[in-house]
Amino acid sequence: MVSDEERAQRLDALHEVIELMRPAVQSDGGDLVLVAADVETGIVEVQLQGACSSCAVSTTTLKAGVERIMKERLPWVTAVDGGVDEEFDWDESQAMGRGGYVPR
Repeated sequence: MVSDEERAQRLDALHEVIELMRPAVQSDGGDLVLVAADVETGIVEVQLQGACSSCAVSTTTLKAGVERIMKERLPWVTAVDGGVDEEFDWDESQAMGRGGYVPR
């Protein structure tokens, strides 16, 4: 079982890693949002938004990019699940192109 102090440290570190990655995703017109994190099992859920909703390589971004970086920097992370914002309009997402998305 993870102590409250360790839980807080893990969540703080997770937020730092996400903030480290967001500018790269945002530069392509998207964004990266933390949906949930189970610091005991190491399962993190994220969502790609903006232009990522229509991007053909969004799954690769999640697995080869986001998950790889999180596992390298946060040894307690065992898996990163997620997807794209399905509610986002595909045509609008596609039109955003590079750098057109402004996070909320």
